[in-house]
Amino acid sequence: MLAAVESFARRGYHATTTRDIATAAGMSPAALYIHYPSKSALLSEISRTGHQATLDLVERAAAEGSGPVEQMRQLVEDFTRWHARGHTVGRIVNHELHALPEEEFEVVAALRRQIEETVRRIIEAGVAEGSFQVPDVRTAARAVTSLGIDVSRWYTERSSETPEELGRRYGVLVLRMLGAAI
Repeated sequence: MLAAVESFARRGYHATTTRDIATAAGMSPAALYIHYPSKSALLSEISRTGHQATLDLVERAAAEGSGPVEQMRQLVEDFTRWHARGHTVGRIVNHELHALPEEEFEVVAALRRQIEETVRRIIEAGVAEGSFQVPDVRTAARAVTSLGIDVSRWYTERSSETPEELGRRYGVLVLRMLGAAI
């Protein structure tokens, strides 16, 4: 799976062959098929696993904290750090969705909806208690997740900020975006 991640990240899903993946993994293409029946099965597994890890992270953050402001801060910090540390996987799971077969796409789309719903619930709770002021909760939730997801597009080990610093800064930015008094 790691060889597939590196190959997809370097060449893109469509330009990567099963031979590229097998060679990177130190095996023959025939040996690769013992583990995964197709290149799309590998992409599906990477995408599903990455989205499930992200959902778990988001749900943990939503369960912590003393209220919506603290939950959102924790969620954004964790979400941003995850996308910075795992920027290679993050690029694949977020930017190769179009390559997933329809059935596998639906599984990943359901996970993405759960992630967005969790973010939306925190924002709704913040609006209800007067901590957040947003014109549209759904748009705000999508903006919050989009900020974190985009980190995987540009972040590298040579970036000037550590994932922790970036997470803290994004946490403050998002709270300000949501109208929190911080």
